[in-house]
Amino acid sequence: MEAFIEGLVFGLVLTVMAGPILFALLQAGIEQGFRAGMMVAIGVFISDVIFVGTVYFGLSCILEIINLDGFELTLGLVGGVALIMIGLGTILSKPPTIPEDDFFLEKNKSDNLLEEKNEKHKSSLLSLFAKGFLVNTINPFTFFFWGVVATAKMAESNFSDDDFFLFFGGILLVIIASDTLKVYLAKTIRKKLKPEKIVLVRNISGVAFVIFGIILMIRVML
Repeated sequence: MEAFIEGLVFGLVLTVMAGPILFALLQAGIEQGFRAGMMVAIGVFISDVIFVGTVYFGLSCILEIINLDGFELTLGLVGGVALIMIGLGTILSKPPTIPEDDFFLEKNKSDNLLEEKNEKHKSSLLSLFAKGFLVNTINPFTFFFWGVVATAKMAESNFSDDDFFLFFGGILLVIIASDTLKVYLAKTIRKKLKPEKIVLVRNISGVAFVIFGIILMIRVML
């Protein structure tokens, strides 16, 4: 149980850090509602689960990769370019039509209308999932966090397999819970924003991605 509580604490530390993931969640939640925001959150969560699984089954391989000459520079440059591209795409692309929020669909709508709505947004939801997964995966902080934290914990002499699952399970639980809360708050904010304000939030999010990308590239080159 002590390992689980430690995991919760680590998870809370991660949730208060502002980064590209936060902007991706808020943008999707404000523009397209709860379901869209949750698709981004699920993409982030699946990425983290894969990191944890990789750490558990191949920690030594991860450490070898991290220690390769030029790895941090390469990952930082690739991640920076990807974030800049996402930011520019967000700024330059046409904002989506704001749909009726999925939480408040009227009960008297026919199944055909619901099916048509779901089909219309299927591809965009998949792209939102991919966006969450990509933003989290290409972030060097994510890679080093799971590698460094796992290394430190697994190096403890009394750290068992049960402790591993409790510790990282606690982190993942806090991450998905906090991301869900962020998306819900974004959905709530969305009701009070006019369309032009939503476009402004979109542009701010895009600029933030570009800034994060530039900072990341500068940081790894210095």
